[in-house]
Amino acid sequence: MACTQKNSDKKKTKEPTSTLIEPMAATGVQLHIEADHVVIDNGIVQVTLSNPGGILKAIQYGGIDNLLELHNQDLNGGFWDLNWSVKGSLGTRGKFDTIEGTTLKVIVQTEDQVELSFTRVWSPSVQGEQAPLSIDRRFVVLRGFPGLYSYAIFEHLKDLPGFNLNTTRIAFMLRKDKFHYIAVADNRQRFMPLPDDRLPPRGQELAYPEAVLLVDPIEPEFKGEVDDKYQYSLENKDNRVHGWICFDPPVGFWQITPSNEFRTGGPPKQDLASHVNPTTLAIFVTSHYAGEDLLVKFEDGEVWKKVFGPVCIYLNSAPEGATAQDLWDNAKEQMNKEVQSWPYTFPASVDFPKNDQRGIVRGKLLVQDRYVSKESLPAADAYVGLAPPGNAGSWQRENKGYQFWTKADKNGSFVMSHIRPGEYNLYAWVPGFLGDYKYDSAINITPGSNSDVGELVFEPPRDGPTVWEIGIPDRSAAEFYVPDPNPKYINPLYVNHPDRFRQYGLWERYAELYPNEDLVYTVNVSDYKKDWFFAQVTRKIGENTYKGTTWQIKFKIDNVDQTKIYKLRIALASAHNSDLQVRLNDGTANPPLFSSGVIGSDNAIARHGIHGLYWLFSIDIPGSEILEEENTIFLTQSQSSSPFQGIMYDYIRLESLP
Repeated sequence: MACTQKNSDKKKTKEPTSTLIEPMAATGVQLHIEADHVVIDNGIVQVTLSNPGGILKAIQYGGIDNLLELHNQDLNGGFWDLNWSVKGSLGTRGKFDTIEGTTLKVIVQTEDQVELSFTRVWSPSVQGEQAPLSIDRRFVVLRGFPGLYSYAIFEHLKDLPGFNLNTTRIAFMLRKDKFHYIAVADNRQRFMPLPDDRLPPRGQELAYPEAVLLVDPIEPEFKGEVDDKYQYSLENKDNRVHGWICFDPPVGFWQITPSNEFRTGGPPKQDLASHVNPTTLAIFVTSHYAGEDLLVKFEDGEVWKKVFGPVCIYLNSAPEGATAQDLWDNAKEQMNKEVQSWPYTFPASVDFPKNDQRGIVRGKLLVQDRYVSKESLPAADAYVGLAPPGNAGSWQRENKGYQFWTKADKNGSFVMSHIRPGEYNLYAWVPGFLGDYKYDSAINITPGSNSDVGELVFEPPRDGPTVWEIGIPDRSAAEFYVPDPNPKYINPLYVNHPDRFRQYGLWERYAELYPNEDLVYTVNVSDYKKDWFFAQVTRKIGENTYKGTTWQIKFKIDNVDQTKIYKLRIALASAHNSDLQVRLNDGTANPPLFSSGVIGSDNAIARHGIHGLYWLFSIDIPGSEILEEENTIFLTQSQSSSPFQGIMYDYIRLESLP
């Protein structure tokens, strides 16, 4: 998309050009150490960090003396931080801990590279104030490169107390007067409101603090919009490059993540990216869109070590009058270069294995579902990965190790490369089929190993032919009916957009569309694209009172065999503090035919995600309980203390036995 500058940038607009400014001739990397700060300068970018804290105080580039904001009330500059809580704590929130080093060490100092280490070692004297970890944060500047890299080694030693690691990340607070344009994907870019627009009286907080209605923004064109950082979330598989653009002068600030190996939750895990303030994040651990399952919980004395990163901060610039598209396209080109360079050769830590210390796994995955095809089918576009040993599907809740994922080709063939040494299980799931695959044998990766697991066959859950089905088994509710937002709560970016589910307040539309009775879906008559609301949410019945909802599926079966057991498969794309109860032909039967119990805490409904964690339930229905006439399955979500309690269905199928 070409971008037209506006407001303070309009007067500077010229004929756009796609030519970016080439970095000036590279000089050797210089390091200057002062009593309270250090400066790394390669002639293109100059990076200033506190000494020995390792907090980024300035990034000078492209004619701008400092790209970082230093005048916020709370968070300034660039920093690593974490959120933690004591062992046994409930919930996903604890204390924020901005990680400041106590020791600076120069690891590499040559004309080609400077690598600095800022370490912090835990001691009982800081108990209750700092997370019990030994943390070594590294910052690297290379000759000729317009940017910097950062990574960290977190270690929990045998003499340290247990605790919960809730979040860890790198955050960059950018200049509020400079960076006004955000880009997180090809079709998710726009000029953004200002941070002050979110503060009262200019902004009105909505159902939670992150969502704000702009009632009197500084720039009137944003009036009536909703700003919410969760509207700019990305899935791990798509979270490669995002950032902000300044047009005075044209400069881009980009966060590039070349590998997902150190992230938790696998390819579909979602998290924050860039958002208003303006903020750019590289997140490694959070509970967002997953809940407490993704917290890293340590026992007393549990030994653990993990390398997070390196991630790349890439800076680019262009002649005055350049478009946002010019800077974005160049950032994507650089992202591809970073991905192709993984694993990097420059990190000096022995805890980051180089390419010759890693391994490869290849193979081919087929799907055998005799009710779809007599022959095994290639698992086209399957997600195949290595993760620490566990049960099938455990990778989405795994949070301490490394994961390596790829996408199979149309023939089901796959190659996973650059795998760190260790023991793994091979996992997979295939769009269009229910369930999770796990290879029976553990896979041991050693330096230089090249393993071929051959032809693998996934038999998805299936007991008999399909009687009827609703939706597509793709771990998402995106194919269902996503309503237009309330006109009072609009983000114009998502009007007529494939990600229309990212609009604020869609949960409130359910009661407007179904004011008196809940959803009723009739098999072979209704259309799930139009008649199945994307989320089964609670219904507001008072000022702060909510009621659970019961949806109905009506169906007929000719020639019911009352001696058979029919199988109802229900796959959920999300659950948040919900209890799904299933009944047949009696909506008040007690006990129900099935109850999930209270499950899930991914909060995907509030955070504009079309999925959270995946759940699959298989429910036996005796043929003796199925009527020859019309039958009704009642789906009740019984929990009702919040507007955000609810579930998103992925796919529902009724099978008969052969």
